[in-house]
Amino acid sequence: MTIRSKINDKFNESLRSKDKASISTLRLILAAVKDRDIANRTVDKKDPVADVEIIKMLKKMLKQRKESAELYKKAGRQELVDSENKEMEIITTFLPKQMGDDETKKICMETVKILRASSIKDMGKIMGALKKKYPEGMDFSKVNKIVKELLNSSHEVS
Repeated sequence: MTIRSKINDKFNESLRSKDKASISTLRLILAAVKDRDIANRTVDKKDPVADVEIIKMLKKMLKQRKESAELYKKAGRQELVDSENKEMEIITTFLPKQMGDDETKKICMETVKILRASSIKDMGKIMGALKKKYPEGMDFSKVNKIVKELLNSSHEVS
C-alpha cells in the first residue's frame, strides 16, 4: 500500500470519527501532495508523486512543526505547542521507522572503519555512503553529530 493511499484511508477514517486535529493535518498533507502532482505535470513528468517524494515532503513538514513548536514554547504559548506536537504525531505515522540511537552509532562506527576515515575531511564521504545505504531509516541530524564525535575522537587518539 502506498503512502498516498495510507494518508487517504486515514483521512477518510478521521472524517468518519470527526477527529478535527487529524482532519486538518491530513488535509494539509493531501493538499501538499496534490500541489506536487500539479508541479510534476507542468514539468512533463505526468506521473503522480512517488512515495520517496512524499516522504521528503513529510520530513520537511515535520521539521517545520518542530521549529514552530520551539518558537511557541519560548513565547509561552503552550496550547500552540500542543497543537504542533499533535500534528507531528500524525505526520510521523506515515514516515518510515527511524533507527535507534545505539543502532545508528554502531552503523556509523562501522562505516568510519570501512572507509578508513581519519579526519573531519572525510565527513562528506561518510555521510554520502550512509545516505546512499540508509536513505530513510536514519535521522541524519543525529548521524552528523555522531560522525563528528567519532572523527574527532579518532583524530585525538592518533
